[in-house]
Amino acid sequence: MSSKPETVIKPPNRFLGVFDIKELRRRIDLLFAFAERDIKVRYRRTLIGIGWAIIQPLFQMIIFSIIFGKFAKLETGQIPYPVYIYSALVPWQFFSRSLTEASMSVVGNASIISKIYFPRVILPLSVILSAGFDFLFVFAVLVLLMIIYGIFPSLNIIFFPLFLILQLMCALGVALWLAPINVKYRDVKYTLQFLNQLWFFATPIVYPPHIIPEKWRVIQFFNPMTGVVEGYRWSLLGTQPPETSHLLISIFTILLLFISGFIYFHRQEKDFADIV
Repeated sequence: MSSKPETVIKPPNRFLGVFDIKELRRRIDLLFAFAERDIKVRYRRTLIGIGWAIIQPLFQMIIFSIIFGKFAKLETGQIPYPVYIYSALVPWQFFSRSLTEASMSVVGNASIISKIYFPRVILPLSVILSAGFDFLFVFAVLVLLMIIYGIFPSLNIIFFPLFLILQLMCALGVALWLAPINVKYRDVKYTLQFLNQLWFFATPIVYPPHIIPEKWRVIQFFNPMTGVVEGYRWSLLGTQPPETSHLLISIFTILLLFISGFIYFHRQEKDFADIV
């Protein structure tokens, strides 16, 4: 008497299961589907669509250029202040949007999570992917500004992909920490606005890092976005490079956030369906 075939479903390894690339690859279509949905929902019934992604950093650039560039007269070397600040607003907008939306991604998809199984990490990943869509248009404006002001990158541009990767890792790492915390404690959505504002002014976006006293400057690079922002300016605009030791601090912080974020997210995801 032949036995019926059996399929045994086992949970992935508690520590490394989230890094199951094969499982994520099998669900790659779901990742793109979620990202496409996020983009369509974001600009549904809007008059200018993707233009909203460009308008926000442009208006910030204009306002801060008037306040800090014209009145405060912050010194930015050979780089015009509008380009100097916009080059930092490009990675910041990506980080800020990813942080806010990815942190809410699990709770926002509660109805799906409670019905079917899929790697939950796809949810914050899809938000990062959709934020990357907006990033392309915002970055295109930066290229246009550089052309208008006659700024052309040097060979430093070969390091730009490194800072782009660090930007992605930083945004995803923080989101993977906040998304599970938001499942348990809904206070996260109320604190995110405060966190965003605090993080914005802690990062040298509207001001050059050299205005910080030398003895405190190393502390500034424990903020992972400081390394990303300064890396953008150095690789694209040719500004003074950050000290190697300071940059390594930012890179180490990003790696720590990224790896620990994956581990923490994976350890908490088994309870998502029960809590949400």
